[in-house]
Amino acid sequence: MIARVRAGEPEAYAYLVRAHTGIALRAARALGAGADAEDVVQQAFFKAYCSLERFRDGTAFRPWLLSIVANETRNTVRAAGRRRTLADREAALVGPDPLIRESADPAVAALETERRVALLGALEELSEEHRLVVTYRYLLEMDEPETAQALGWPRGTVKSRLNRALRKLERLLPDFQPREGGDEHE
Repeated sequence: MIARVRAGEPEAYAYLVRAHTGIALRAARALGAGADAEDVVQQAFFKAYCSLERFRDGTAFRPWLLSIVANETRNTVRAAGRRRTLADREAALVGPDPLIRESADPAVAALETERRVALLGALEELSEEHRLVVTYRYLLEMDEPETAQALGWPRGTVKSRLNRALRKLERLLPDFQPREGGDEHE
């Protein structure tokens, strides 16, 4: 698809935008963009398009794009000089694709919401590196190679930081057990 974009086919890039807008918005919101998420994603897609010559053939587009989204989010949050609240992040994570099905038992749904709010509060206690690796791996459901590519870290760094982050989360939330998302490529 990237070759088609580089060859000048505008529909090829439009396809990439449509295919990745949802995950890009979730990433921006989960990383703290809040109400600015759409602007962040639009700017990220623009920068990605302008940087396609630096995209390495044979690598996945999604992690590369999400690294641009993360950088844009960081720049936007810093420029605004404000911290997003836990409630903003909670609302962002329930955005386009609800985490709780409508058919769920209300008691189970309430417990899930309570767990998610507790998790997001605990994430605020982590360093930025640990918060990023947990967000990418579990909240955005990326596998380790995708997480490594998106963050620009070696895979071993992802594993070690994820391990440390999960240990800290265990101390902050003794009853928390992350759900595995997707396949592990180990």
